[in-house]
Amino acid sequence: MIVVPVKDGENVERALKKLKRKFDKTGVLKELRERQKFTKKSVKRREQVKKAIYIQKLKDQVDE
Repeated sequence: MIVVPVKDGENVERALKKLKRKFDKTGVLKELRERQKFTKKSVKRREQVKKAIYIQKLKDQVDE
């Protein structure tokens, strides 16, 4: 359970923003979406490799 302490006189919108930020960091929504369908291990691994290649290309472009 996510707890957001609200100080006296603190804006409700600011507290809501903190709650949303904490919720995003936990990754609950991402995990829920992943569990909706089954993906094979080989497909997951292929996506990881593809993402790693993409990130490496971006880093190589910055270094040049």
